[in-house]
Amino acid sequence: MTDKAQNGMNPGRLKSRPEFLRMRQGERRRGPWFILEVLDRGAPDEPPRAGFTVTNKQGNSPERNRIRRRLREAVRLAGRFAMLPGYDYVLVGHRDVLDAPFDELTKALVTRISSRQSAKGRASGQAPGKSDATKP
Repeated sequence: MTDKAQNGMNPGRLKSRPEFLRMRQGERRRGPWFILEVLDRGAPDEPPRAGFTVTNKQGNSPERNRIRRRLREAVRLAGRFAMLPGYDYVLVGHRDVLDAPFDELTKALVTRISSRQSAKGRASGQAPGKSDATKP
C-alpha cells in the first residue's frame, strides 16, 4: 500500500459480496443509528477497509443512498483516525441516520470503533458476531 493509505488517508473499501459475508465471523457493535461489524484480517501492515450497507427496509433508494453518504462522510472526517490497520469495518445504516445530528453521528462512530467486545460476552460462550442474547 502507499504511504498515503497508511498515514490517516481514507480507508480502503469493501465492495464484493464475499467480503461482506466474511464479516459475519467478526463482532457486531449495535447502536441507535447503525450497527458496526468489525473483523481482524490478521494483516497489521495493511490499511483498514470499510464497507457500507443499508437494507431495503430502511427506505427507498434515495433515502438509502443518503444514509450511505452520511456514514461515508462520518468515516472520512472522523472514523478513519480510530480504525486499526488490518481490520475491516462494515457500517449497517438505519433510517435514523437521516435525522441524527452529524456531530453526534461522528462521535458515536468513533466511540463504537474504539470500543472492544466485553470479556463477558466471550466468557459466556457467546458466538462471535452475535451481540444479542440469542443463540445461532
